[in-house]
Amino acid sequence: MVPAKIDRYVMKAAPVVVPNLTAVRRAVILVALLNLGYFGIEFAVARTIESVSLFADSIDFLEDATVNGLILVTLGWSARRRSIVGMILATVLFAPAVATAWTAWGKFNAPIPPAAMPLSITGLGALVINLTCAVILARVRDHHGSLTRAAFLSARNDALANIAIIAAGLITAISPSVWPDLIVGIGIFVMNLDASRQVYATARDERRAALAEQ
Repeated sequence: MVPAKIDRYVMKAAPVVVPNLTAVRRAVILVALLNLGYFGIEFAVARTIESVSLFADSIDFLEDATVNGLILVTLGWSARRRSIVGMILATVLFAPAVATAWTAWGKFNAPIPPAAMPLSITGLGALVINLTCAVILARVRDHHGSLTRAAFLSARNDALANIAIIAAGLITAISPSVWPDLIVGIGIFVMNLDASRQVYATARDERRAALAEQ
């Protein structure tokens, strides 16, 4: 048994930081609502102009809303239970890649470039939403392990994808082609694979740490 004097010294030397659950809860609720709202807007535009990149990005918004909803549900859970959900979310992050592949195949069969102006404007709006979400989540990304990290990585990756979407729209306006939109769609696919890998690795390490403490 550790003497009380030594025990008090250890506690002072290495204080335990307790995450502010209220701050995390407010953050994920706001981010979930922002993502759900813009999903509807971007999905409608994507279907109207038949854009692969906007369609894939709109699915990202829906996925982000789902991720933050799950984070809200699991607040206060043990690290072990959160790690299991984190592994599941790693799979969820892969879903937009499947949607991208499907819409890209359809675009190959009907190689018509999307309208450039709506593509860029919608991408700009998505960039504003994702940057806002990234700033909000950056403050809590280290709380609750893989779950909040999953939300932060997704918002960050989406912001990078939005910049590429805007560029694709500008290039298409100058030289109408289906390729800029397709290339950005493939880029979103790659980023989602990497985010999935990072979230799974974080959840796995979190689970190992939780099991080691038992």
